[in-house]
Amino acid sequence: MDRFLMDNLVEWKNKKNRKPLILKGARQVGKTWLMKRFGEEYFQNMVYINFDKDAELQSLFDKDYDMKRILFELSVFSKERIAPQKTLIILDEIQECPRAISAVKYFCEDAGEYAVIAAGSLLGVSMHSGISFPVGKVNIMQLYPLSFCEFLYATGEKRFADLIRNADFDSMNTFHDKLIEFLKKYYYIGGMPEVVNEFVESGDVIDVREIQNNIIALYEADFSKHTPVNEVPRIRMVWDSIPLQLAKENKKFFFGQMKKGARAKEFELAIEWLADCGLIYKVNRVSKPFVPLKSYQQLESFKIYSLDIGLLGAMSELDMGSIIDGNRIFTEFKGALTEQYVFQQLMAETDYTPYYYSETRSEGEIDFLIQKEGIVVPVEVKAEENLRAKSLKVYCQKFSPDYAVRTSMSGFREQEWLTNIPLYAVENI
Repeated sequence: MDRFLMDNLVEWKNKKNRKPLILKGARQVGKTWLMKRFGEEYFQNMVYINFDKDAELQSLFDKDYDMKRILFELSVFSKERIAPQKTLIILDEIQECPRAISAVKYFCEDAGEYAVIAAGSLLGVSMHSGISFPVGKVNIMQLYPLSFCEFLYATGEKRFADLIRNADFDSMNTFHDKLIEFLKKYYYIGGMPEVVNEFVESGDVIDVREIQNNIIALYEADFSKHTPVNEVPRIRMVWDSIPLQLAKENKKFFFGQMKKGARAKEFELAIEWLADCGLIYKVNRVSKPFVPLKSYQQLESFKIYSLDIGLLGAMSELDMGSIIDGNRIFTEFKGALTEQYVFQQLMAETDYTPYYYSETRSEGEIDFLIQKEGIVVPVEVKAEENLRAKSLKVYCQKFSPDYAVRTSMSGFREQEWLTNIPLYAVENI
């Protein structure tokens, strides 16, 4: 299974002023697999420490931050010689050892010649619970579920993925129907590595859904295991409401849909916890579509997206037939699934931070705004081939953007006031 982040890891390895690396990402997105594969392919040897399984190693960091001693004891424990530039040191589930998180600073200051990667599925939660984090002393990368192109690689369709990655729109238009077929499969399967691997090996969509449900159950088990008892019900309410929130025409997160009379303050911690785990993502509204977008974001108005489109479909109990063939009942939710897909690709395949825009007291909404090369680009998402873009047209008449995008099931085409990019190539915005 190819993960495109591997190229970034190799670039990090070869950096002249390399710092220890923090690899962020939710559980089950493949962090451990990727780190180990990186060590096997690009280093002479590897020292792998899992603080969740090797709890006794936590005491190694209790004494002091003498790097010579720590490296010696890591070598003794792992039975591996640790050599500068030649050995990859992996500190997995590092949130289980707060002093190891702090020790990363000293790897940077006193042992910079050693390659160190730290990861943890609940690292974000730990960072917000008073644990000292080595700000400025680390490089940070984020691993997401497989993008659509990574999915094509995994399923043996590399040639089609390369068309997308090379922005070869003429060839993409030739193979448009085939790419749409693959896209609909991705809508159901999503990008969780274990799920994709099962589909590749068996092609059995029933087994695929069972694994998706198992992953969801694993996440839900974490709610009780890692949070105060009184916060668990609110976390569950936010988590369970995601399909409903996305199904609304106006997808702004509405607290009243979880509980009558619910207020934002009641659910702040629950939303923050889910976001810190990488299970949900917040997209903020901007009051004005101007550069820099971040300066105009409204933190109190936001939409929430799931970690993965396949898991969202499982939570919504969508069957493969509904997604591939479509039906009257599924029509309304198709827009939600498509918007989730576009968000997921923007996060995994681009460096853009997505926002959204809506007029005050207006139902018209621009699904996403991104800041690209000093300009604001509006992106309207269409689930079908319907090319009417009323909200986008009104927006363009008002703000006259240099570049506007509609992404839909239709092929690539450039019009006078917008560019239609097919959904399967949305990373080329």
